[in-house]
Amino acid sequence: MGETMQIRTRGIRTTVAALAAVAGVAAAAVPAAAATPASDTPRFVEPADLPPHPSSPWYAGAVTAGQPDPLPMCVGDALPSTTWHREYWTEYDTNAQQLTVEGRSEQWAKDFAALLRKDLASCAKKLMQQDPDITATQKYYGRLNVEEGADVYGIHTASAWGSSDIGLFSVGRDGATVTVVRWGQMGTFQHAQVADFKATTVTAVNKLY
Repeated sequence: MGETMQIRTRGIRTTVAALAAVAGVAAAAVPAAAATPASDTPRFVEPADLPPHPSSPWYAGAVTAGQPDPLPMCVGDALPSTTWHREYWTEYDTNAQQLTVEGRSEQWAKDFAALLRKDLASCAKKLMQQDPDITATQKYYGRLNVEEGADVYGIHTASAWGSSDIGLFSVGRDGATVTVVRWGQMGTFQHAQVADFKATTVTAVNKLY
């Protein structure tokens, strides 16, 4: 299950929504224009590839050019304007997102993936440093053997006003392309669909090209 880290400090006022599409660091994002990617643009997962929801199908938006708005927590600050993204949601509080960046070279992509992993490894601490009402705990779920590899993380946030949210993140690379998959809902680590999310991550990296 990975090592659990829990630290109390300050963090942004982030609840379940922090793990959802409505959460993230409020930064100046490039407006995302809906676009149809070219044939050589990396492909994205389909709703059926996501961890199954017991009471709802998954829905998906268009593959969109640019940074998402708002930016997702943990990894949002590092995303360049050349990011492609796609949003996913259910009829309940569960949602997901895929973010993909085509790098200038394999070395650039390798360094970018390492930066994203570093941001995720320190995410819980950073959240609490910014908001004293947030307690964040995280786990590292290991590395997946797909293409150049993918790493999986879990982050739980609990607020002083009673919210409790769980999110799963993965960073994977195929050559010069890096993709991030995010899944979130209300709950705790007990509600995290880790095995299903790992399968989604493998599919996401394999589908890039």
